[in-house]
Amino acid sequence: MTAHTPIRLALAGALLAGLAAPAAAEGVVNLYSSRHYDTDEALYAEFTAQTGITVNLIEANADELLARIQNEGANSPADVLITVDAGRLWRGVEAEVFAPVDSETLTRAIPAHLRHPDNLWFSFSQRARIIFYDKERVDQPPQSYEELADPRFKGMICVRSSGNIYQQSLMAAMIAHHGAEKAKEWGAGLLANLARDPQGGDTDQLRGIVSGECAIAVSNTYYFARAIRADVSGLSDSIDRIGWVFPNQSDRGTHVNVSGAGVLKTAPNRDNAVKFLEYLASPSAQEYFSAGNDEYPVVAGAGLSPSVARLGLFRADSLNLGELGLNQAEAVRIWDEIGFK
Repeated sequence: MTAHTPIRLALAGALLAGLAAPAAAEGVVNLYSSRHYDTDEALYAEFTAQTGITVNLIEANADELLARIQNEGANSPADVLITVDAGRLWRGVEAEVFAPVDSETLTRAIPAHLRHPDNLWFSFSQRARIIFYDKERVDQPPQSYEELADPRFKGMICVRSSGNIYQQSLMAAMIAHHGAEKAKEWGAGLLANLARDPQGGDTDQLRGIVSGECAIAVSNTYYFARAIRADVSGLSDSIDRIGWVFPNQSDRGTHVNVSGAGVLKTAPNRDNAVKFLEYLASPSAQEYFSAGNDEYPVVAGAGLSPSVARLGLFRADSLNLGELGLNQAEAVRIWDEIGFK
């Protein structure tokens, strides 16, 4: 049991029982997080050590947390919502739960395309969504997302289900760059090239390369980097068999997913919440995102863990991630129309 566990359980119990949770309190920030990584506990502990501010933590999936915030209304104890993927952050914007944050620290540190145009949320870590391939079967792997629809890769590709937020955000990016009709053609071409019906998570797509079911897979980088650093069953022992490509390096750059956070309109501890976001953009916190969870930092110059460094640096797509949310409904419609499972 970690030092933060009693705090987590106490706050959660109060909420579930309908009792008054520790909302406004000197030296406290109440965090609602859909990041389910035990290693984040050390991140919060360092913040407390630096500032004296205790982090009260509630963990659940993003939709559950957003519904809870809306149900709690003006009485919500939540100060900060942190979640994964711009599409989920957009849902928070649509629900009007975030308040803008005017922080020179954040706007200076975090690139414009990795924060909301009105500073309603900020990204703090990123995972590139890239192409992995079987070096024994693929001599000339696709160099772009567009090439995933090339008929020469028919029956070779494994990807996530269209119900997954990562797949929706990738389609949303294709809509932003090419328009809906071209994006739909691309999606149909990708569907025709699948080795199997979409199934499982990103690690399962990578395992498909090892098993021989797939020759090419699309995955976020941190799933692969984790298998470099630690033993991941069905993947780590065959890691040298897999090559990778950062797509679209010759044009717009590689699509990224992010973890991001915003301060809530009803935050009872707003000043502490802003301090917490500023801390997440600090050099030590940025390096921790890489060392603790195999992610890429968002702040230039932050150090990379050995597992992430092995994957290498890349040029990211500079499309503002807020556009992914704007295109999300259209992305879902297109996947449904072409019959992508």
